[in-house]
Amino acid sequence: MALADLTETISTLRHSLDSIEAVLDPASKKKEIADLEEQVAAPDLWNDQENAQKVTSRLSSLQGEVQRVEKLRQRLDDAELLLEMASDEGDSDSVHEVETEVSSLAKSIEALEVRTLLSGDYDSREAVVTIRSEAGGIDAADFAQMLLRMYTRWAERHSYPFEVYDISYAEEAGIKSATFTVKAPFAYGTLSVEQGTHRLVRISPFDNQGRRQTSFAGVEVLPVTEETDHIDIPEADVRVDVFRSSGPGGQSVNTTDSAVRLTHLPTGLVVSCQNEKSQLQNKAAAMRVLQSRLLERARQEREAEMNALKGDAGNSWGSQMRSYVLHPYQMVKDLRTDHEVGNPDAVFDGDIDGFIDAGIRWRRSAEEH
Repeated sequence: MALADLTETISTLRHSLDSIEAVLDPASKKKEIADLEEQVAAPDLWNDQENAQKVTSRLSSLQGEVQRVEKLRQRLDDAELLLEMASDEGDSDSVHEVETEVSSLAKSIEALEVRTLLSGDYDSREAVVTIRSEAGGIDAADFAQMLLRMYTRWAERHSYPFEVYDISYAEEAGIKSATFTVKAPFAYGTLSVEQGTHRLVRISPFDNQGRRQTSFAGVEVLPVTEETDHIDIPEADVRVDVFRSSGPGGQSVNTTDSAVRLTHLPTGLVVSCQNEKSQLQNKAAAMRVLQSRLLERARQEREAEMNALKGDAGNSWGSQMRSYVLHPYQMVKDLRTDHEVGNPDAVFDGDIDGFIDAGIRWRRSAEEH
């Protein structure tokens, strides 16, 4: 890249970073950080463990956001300074170094820019994700398990904590369903674009004749509820069933009737949790998922009312949204954004940021039109 092009690229990146800072407002975040640091220093903070966790989590999140912007700004300043020195001294090695750094900066700033598009009511929250096998028999159950691994690997790549609440294993292979939470700020806004029907095309490893099989799995993404949501669930509206946890191996959770299934009688919604050893812990976790589902149901009802008033048929988020093709060629393609890659193995190993970023941009564009 020529010196003039590098200079122009740095200028463009600086403008993008200015726009990002205008949205993220680091100054106001620093004020909130100072307030939270005072709360963390209070000797009685951990008397209320739930509140203490919220305070420390929020503090860590804000510090991370501010540090990320400041670090990008510093890297951009350093790159510009190095380019000036390299230009004055005719140092081609340093120019190449700047070119490599600018390319890396462009990717980091673009990723941060996508984050500024997450401005929905619940986008900043943690996420509850449920994966279900759909049409396709054993292959669909296997595909659902592949998607579970894909999302947990994605969380691991970003060092996002996650917790699996419930897995219902299929008889021969794979899973019927799984529910887990991703405990990171903006996890819901980020992963909500993954909601919909996923389609896998491959030579079935379960077919003796080696025929090509198409199978489907559904992904549901919900925001974790908070105290301010006012999701009131009367005890009389919930049937509680306890049962023995099931799964491969002989885990200690299998030795008692600790698993809990909640049925919300007015809506028919069913949630189960068997991850914890304690029946009480499982009931609390299942109740959080039920609250999230009821919150999403209320949001959908409001959205349907608004669409009816506008004479709008609404969106089709529940429809097929991504194809994973392993035969006769290799490709993963998002059917909404047209974003595609030719390396399904990397995608199934959690490399899905390109699809998520494209989905977030697509959603914002659809909202603006």
